[in-house]
Order: sequence, then structure tokens, then C-alpha cells
Amino acid sequence: MSDAATLHAQQVAYWNGPGVARWITHQARMDAGLMPVAEAAMALAAVQPGETVLDIGCGSGATSIALAGLVGGSGHVTGLDVSAPMIELARTRGAGIANLDWRQADAAAEEFPPGSADLLFSRFGVMFFGDPVGAFTNLRRALRPGGRLVFACWRPFNENPWMMLPLQAVQTLVSPLPRPGPEEPGPFAFGDPERVTRILTAAGFATPTFTRFDMAMQLGANLDEAAEQAAAFGAAGRALQDQPDAIQHAARAAIRAALAPHAKAGHVALPGAVWLVEALSA
Repeated sequence: MSDAATLHAQQVAYWNGPGVARWITHQARMDAGLMPVAEAAMALAAVQPGETVLDIGCGSGATSIALAGLVGGSGHVTGLDVSAPMIELARTRGAGIANLDWRQADAAAEEFPPGSADLLFSRFGVMFFGDPVGAFTNLRRALRPGGRLVFACWRPFNENPWMMLPLQAVQTLVSPLPRPGPEEPGPFAFGDPERVTRILTAAGFATPTFTRFDMAMQLGANLDEAAEQAAAFGAAGRALQDQPDAIQHAARAAIRAALAPHAKAGHVALPGAVWLVEALSA
């Protein structure tokens, strides 16, 4: 396993590299599909008018814009992401919202004004820290005394058929993906509540609470779109990265066949399993 600094540098490079173009191209569809998670996390956070919020790993800005509406004109939201292309899109989408600003920065290293935030919020943006204890320690300093952290993260891979099924469909076509180490960043790095508890308490938060949230992950507007999206993102997308056109074509056909039994009224939806995590600053 690589050291924490190397793992973190790899994540920063990825989110500023050519692969991020796929996320930007499909951002509107993905935001719509993940809106139930964002709404559930915001309800858990009980966002109040007048609060100051840091939206960590804000991506292209959908959650930051929603949070700005909840805190109102007397509050303020900062959308923070390490990805320059995503922040550029977020600025365009959030233009003219007076209580919202954007910062292309590394949440693990950025110097925030101490005690300046009421809430640290994230929808799937905190599982990619190379040194999560260090990152959350840095973020906690931005919280006022008694401030709170609320984020959404995926439960374990085997509880998420929306990602597992497409990967299984292409496994005979490509080499197996290397299994990430138990301390390595990635979309399912926070699936184990014991590990997350250890990280957050070491960073100075009180013992967190975990709320299960289950949803139907819609993959595309029709079967063809679902196969295309599943082949471009997630575990299957990583397995197919840089594969020749013949393998890509065969993989999309295999994924389409695997998803077909789950198509209803033209839509494809598979179960998604999420943790909603809440912790107070100790």
C-alpha cells in the first residue's frame, strides 16, 4: 500500500485529469439521480437560516446551491473542491447567488478561519482523503464549538448492486481490478462504520451516528443510456479505462444484457446503499 501522501496526490491528480470530463458531461443526470441522498443528508443536518456551511467535495455545485437556499440571505455557503474543472462549472451554475462562493482547494490542507463554520457537509466527497485523520482534523478546526459534521458515503461494495452488477458483467473481458487496501481512499472507503468512527474520533469529533439510507439508483433514461453510464463510471468504468474499442464495445453489450432484466418502463434502477453520518465537534 502506498503512503498517505502518495495516495492523496493520486486523488488530486485524478480529479484534475482527463477522466473528470466524463463527470462533467454527465453531471446534471448524476445530480438528479443523487438528489434523494442530498435531501436526506440536509434533513439530517437540519440546516438553519443564517448558518455558515462548508460543502466539502462539492463537485459541480448542486449541493452547494441547495444549501445556499436553505441558509438564506443571512447565511453563507462555501463550495470547496480540489477539482479545478468542477469548480469552474460550479461557478457558472451558481453565478448570481450572493450568499455562495467557491474555492478550488484541498480540504485536507486549506487554512480555514478557526471556528468560522456551523456545519461541515458533504455528499460523497470525503472518502478520497489519503490521510483522512489529518484531513478531518484540519476541517474540524473550521467548526465553531459544538458545530457539526454531516456527510453521505456509500456502504460496502457488496451492498450496492448498481455498481457491482456492471463490474460482474465485464469480468470475463478484462483483468480483475486490484482490491484497494483497507486504508486506501475510494468510493467505498467509508463503508465500515468502525473505521469511520476511528477516523473521526481520532480527528477530535464525538462518536458519530450512522443512519442507513437505501435508494433506487437510476442508471440513464433508458437501457442504452444505462449501459453507457455504467460502462463509463464506477468499478466497471475503471476496469474498462484505456481498453481497446473492441473490448469497450463487447463490455457495453455485456452490461446492457445484465441490466435488461432490471429495465421497467424504459428505466433501469438498481439498489444503492448509503450511510448518513453525523458527528459533533468534541
